[in-house]
Amino acid sequence: MSTTFSISDLAREFDLTTRAIRFYEDLGLLQPERTGPLGRNRVYSVRDRTRLKLTLRAKRLGLSLTEAKDIIETYDSPRDTGMQLTKFLAVLDAHRARIEAQMADLQANLEEIKAHQREARALLAKTQPPAAAGRSKKTPVAA
Repeated sequence: MSTTFSISDLAREFDLTTRAIRFYEDLGLLQPERTGPLGRNRVYSVRDRTRLKLTLRAKRLGLSLTEAKDIIETYDSPRDTGMQLTKFLAVLDAHRARIEAQMADLQANLEEIKAHQREARALLAKTQPPAAAGRSKKTPVAA
């Protein structure tokens, strides 16, 4: 495996567009070397690849890119695993609290919808004529 990657390599590996990778670069999540005429070619390191992988993992968890960057940048600091894990747990705790609040809001909304449905069905039942049960069938008379 190569120790450097082109933007196309990363796009293919992670099923992303090159535009998405450039966006992550603009946010400071990736810092490729620039080579070639006018520095137009991007050369990504193993570190950039790892940062992209962590960014995508954070996105899958529902974290914002700012939160992802904060977590990833702790890994650039001296190898203080305790600090890294503390930061990661703090971000996850805050995110979990937001998701739990959203779930509670959704559950309340769902209960309200169910109540409106019961109410609408009850009103509809009152406005419909009784079913045709018990009516006698009449044979049509031929003319």
